[in-house]
Amino acid sequence: MAKGDDALVRKRNRVRRKRLRSSENAVSARVAGIIASKRRRKSGKRRACEGMCFSLPTPEDPFNDRHGKRLKGDDEPTEDAPAAATGKDESRKKKKDSNSKKQPAREAAANGKSRAIAEREKDGAEYDRPSKFLVVCLNAIRDAAASEDGGGIHDSGSWGVELWNCCSAASPSDVLDTSGGCATREQTAWLVSTACDIVARKEKLGVVVSCPFLLYLVPSQEKAVQVRSICKPLKALGIHSVSLHLGASIEHQMSGLKSCEPEFLISTPERLLELAALKAIDISGVSMLVIDGLKCFMDLNVGDKLCSIRKAILSNPQITIFSDSSDRSVAALATKLLSGRKITRLCTNDSVTSRSAFVTQKIHICLSKDQKAPKVKEILEQFLNNHARKTAKVLLVAASGHEAQHLSSSLKLQNCTVADDSHGNSFTICSSVGLINALVKDWESMTTTNFEDFDTVLVADLPPSVDEYIEILTGASRHVVVGEVHCIFSDADAPLAKPLSEVLTSCGQVVPEFLKKLASS
Repeated sequence: MAKGDDALVRKRNRVRRKRLRSSENAVSARVAGIIASKRRRKSGKRRACEGMCFSLPTPEDPFNDRHGKRLKGDDEPTEDAPAAATGKDESRKKKKDSNSKKQPAREAAANGKSRAIAEREKDGAEYDRPSKFLVVCLNAIRDAAASEDGGGIHDSGSWGVELWNCCSAASPSDVLDTSGGCATREQTAWLVSTACDIVARKEKLGVVVSCPFLLYLVPSQEKAVQVRSICKPLKALGIHSVSLHLGASIEHQMSGLKSCEPEFLISTPERLLELAALKAIDISGVSMLVIDGLKCFMDLNVGDKLCSIRKAILSNPQITIFSDSSDRSVAALATKLLSGRKITRLCTNDSVTSRSAFVTQKIHICLSKDQKAPKVKEILEQFLNNHARKTAKVLLVAASGHEAQHLSSSLKLQNCTVADDSHGNSFTICSSVGLINALVKDWESMTTTNFEDFDTVLVADLPPSVDEYIEILTGASRHVVVGEVHCIFSDADAPLAKPLSEVLTSCGQVVPEFLKKLASS
């Protein structure tokens, strides 16, 4: 006959008490009494003497001599008494009624369920912002590095909060940072503290966290030691980290991995693959993957090893990549590593070069205004040929709503079917080589446009200021790794020739000859 839940609970409690008595970490009798008192208080089984600190003084008992108890001569109950008196009256009525014997149990179950729902709602309300534990982790790292020079960890708070939002969301997004070659000490501190916060919240909800939870890939031993020193203060908070690199023997690292299960693993790709091949560590359940310095990995010719590590992780980890914008080959590797999930580009600086990295800018000349519609057709046809067998989304920007409707209605491409909606602000181009879903917007409605779903932007009419063009450029690259921005330049846009050429030069883009001549004139 199967045992009941109460019997199983009693058996687990006996085993737990026996383990505590026999373990080295057994607490003293005084501490055990405090723990038992706390458990009784939480379960509602307090003794009368334990309820003294839970009552408040009243006008009838200003010094709390009665400890919340009501005397016989009192006419009005105290604040703690009504609930107890009401409960006694209700229990008396239920005892007298023979047909309602099961109602107290039902009401108790309903009250317990409502309390559980309230706790879940409370937890969900707390999860919309970083927890206090994250701040504790940041302060521990800051205090440990107080003797070192440099800016404070909290100086990069805006970047860190955005990172936390990307990593801890219900559907997390990958992060691409193109501010520099590698992550700074402050960025690493925010990253590992965010991972600590996620681990703590999962454990609070009763979710078993797989180890290692965070895999931090570094290109060299020096970088591994630096990241390990940042994570070392977290050991006192229950987060254990281990660094693996070629500077130590593999036998020593294998024995160390057998003696512990680290939450954070900092490693170089070569040593990690060696240990994984020897079955010394399992990275299939990693939840967060950090690649610090993608350009450095490319220089070391270990891009294929990064892809092998990514394939070895069977789960769908949240990926964070730090890199610079100096090499186009880095964009191809980042696209390969970040495929399958939406991304968010974060930068610690506001430079156009960092915010628009890996986005190609192309300037097309148009002699007159009447030739803009045929030029748009030509660009779209070229885009279809270059992106064959692919469904793409294009944002088409016009000067006004009238110009937007004119472009949408005048597009008749060869060997293509153009279907527009009833409002005239979007159309679909279908051909044998691909499909384009285009959305037409004017400059006035660009503030309410979401760039998340567009990797290609076609600016048919340049804005009066180059700052608005920069907003389009950086907004288009916010949620893509590689994107394209096409602009049609006419004679009316001559005042923008010099600032536009400066933007192209700063971003490492090709400046057309006609734009150079206009800028120098």
